[in-house]
Amino acid sequence: MAHVLGQNQYGKAENRIVRVHRGSTRHDIKDLNVSVALSGAFEDVHLAGSNANCLPTDTIKNTVYAFAKRYGIESAEAYGILLARHFVDDTERGVVHRARIRIEEYTWERIRTPDDNARPVGSEEVGHSFVRSGQEVRTSEVVYDGESVQVVSGLKDLVVLNSTDSEFRGYLKDGYTTLREADDRILATQVTARWKYGYTGRGDEAQPPWNRCYTQVRRHLLEAFAGTYSYSLQQTLYAMGTRVLDHRAEVDEVRLELPNRHHFLVDLEPFGLENDNEVYYAADRMYGLIEGTVHREGVVPVIPVA
Repeated sequence: MAHVLGQNQYGKAENRIVRVHRGSTRHDIKDLNVSVALSGAFEDVHLAGSNANCLPTDTIKNTVYAFAKRYGIESAEAYGILLARHFVDDTERGVVHRARIRIEEYTWERIRTPDDNARPVGSEEVGHSFVRSGQEVRTSEVVYDGESVQVVSGLKDLVVLNSTDSEFRGYLKDGYTTLREADDRILATQVTARWKYGYTGRGDEAQPPWNRCYTQVRRHLLEAFAGTYSYSLQQTLYAMGTRVLDHRAEVDEVRLELPNRHHFLVDLEPFGLENDNEVYYAADRMYGLIEGTVHREGVVPVIPVA
């Protein structure tokens, strides 16, 4: 029986890189985890043991670092596009047909000192000390096939909580249902969001302002979460995706994964105490997982389920 080589790719995963942009008195840093995957004419590498079309993964790693120095890192998206185009367009003999660049970005906040607070308004900020910001991670995925670019940005591990303005009742019940209806509950989740841009990289199409777009999408996700009276986490998910599409014309599709971080009221009656929605037990597992995509009418969604 004949065997056939199916879809395949290779690359260098999790290249950890910190790029320091050094001003005269102020430094800026980009802290990234970059993974590269290449697809193309690699059949002989697998079937015949010929490495003639194989770009070493060590070369891929070196390119990631060299491009950071040569071009800087203004944004994860722009940096990913540079890498993807290079591997497809510049690799000898055009053996690479498709490049996928996945980037996680870890944010750092500048540590301010008493001297910073004493500086005159308008003076240049001095700063070369940073503290890592929370758990939240910025993500980006760039795919280039030689003709067009697809950019999917996102974030993960963004933990949010509403202490009221949430209820859950009127749901389907059967013989195994024990959950009590709640008309005032804590709603908490750990947001994973991904959004696809309409940008294709064709012709002289200008790139969106990636950093500003990220900041604004994140803001609209948070504002929708905070501003929606929630009858279910599903309803909140739709409100979050809709608000992004309403306010960011460059975004075509938003996919959200919202695990329900359950908070259960603690029974304090054995101690002679009332618990008027004040003391909760925070359960980290098991949890409900709510997932969904919101996209513009006429747009075919492409972001896969994680």
